[in-house]
Amino acid sequence: MLDDRRKIGIGLTGLGFLFLFLGVLFFFDKGLIALGNLMFVCGVALTIGPQATVRFFIRKKNLKGSIFFLSGVGLVVWGWAIVGMIVETYGFWCLFAGFIPTALSFLRRIPVFGRILDLPVFKKVLNTIAPAQTLPI
Repeated sequence: MLDDRRKIGIGLTGLGFLFLFLGVLFFFDKGLIALGNLMFVCGVALTIGPQATVRFFIRKKNLKGSIFFLSGVGLVVWGWAIVGMIVETYGFWCLFAGFIPTALSFLRRIPVFGRILDLPVFKKVLNTIAPAQTLPI
């Protein structure tokens, strides 16, 4: 079960993605992108806890991704939105690439997203990233 702090964290993380998407959609608006970054980081901190967040970002295997991600955030705040988003996206990929198969497996179990992801167009690509789990007979 999720407590209220984690529910708020998941909501903030989702809002962070929404603001990042809107910032890119509105021609790399640095204000929306910076707000999305802030909401995303705060959402992660509330979801897994502040100490676990710090440990996650300074872990030796995540250090490269953390440096790129935080540098990208800094570049966005500084005013270089397009370059910052490119650097930030690479850092995000380095940090969370291992989590993508888990997230896709979760999305496959949600009724609306599961049907969309089960379309032949997406199914072949998604099965290479995160193979569909089948029940034993």
